[in-house]
Amino acid sequence: MEALHRMAKVTQGTHKDRQYWLLKSDADTFSWDDFWNTPNRTTHWDGVRNFQARNYMRDEMKKGDLAFFYHSGGDSPGIIGIAEVVREGYPDSTATDPKDPHYDPRSKSGESQWSMVDIRAVEKLQRPVTLAEMRMRPELQHMPLLQKGNRLSVQKVGPAEWNAVIALSKENPPA
Repeated sequence: MEALHRMAKVTQGTHKDRQYWLLKSDADTFSWDDFWNTPNRTTHWDGVRNFQARNYMRDEMKKGDLAFFYHSGGDSPGIIGIAEVVREGYPDSTATDPKDPHYDPRSKSGESQWSMVDIRAVEKLQRPVTLAEMRMRPELQHMPLLQKGNRLSVQKVGPAEWNAVIALSKENPPA
């Protein structure tokens, strides 16, 4: 019971200095189950090739920040789980490796202009909160994920939006 209480404190959007994020991944490429089964449930969030998303990771994501893990694509895109930032932004080495699918030939002299962070899987939500469900909720209308044309793989989430999604994950799904 104490562990559940501690987890509720970790995931509730009230921590003074904590920021909240959303990280998108195609379930066919890297799913929540893949993430959960990594050693120590920790991986680096690499391969981001958008400057705004890179800037978020490089300049704004801090150790201890929390992020929703979002499955994009498929029949029912939605938020599946929660991750924690465990290492702040550093150069994305996949950009300089010609054998890596995220290789960026513009990386000069082996120096990456891209950044990544390390994240740890914290918990799977009680149930996924789907994109369709979020679109129906007025309290989420300003969430970047729901804005037309916003396709960033790393997005900010406000504390009120964070709490609303957590609450939705504990409700019965809409009929």
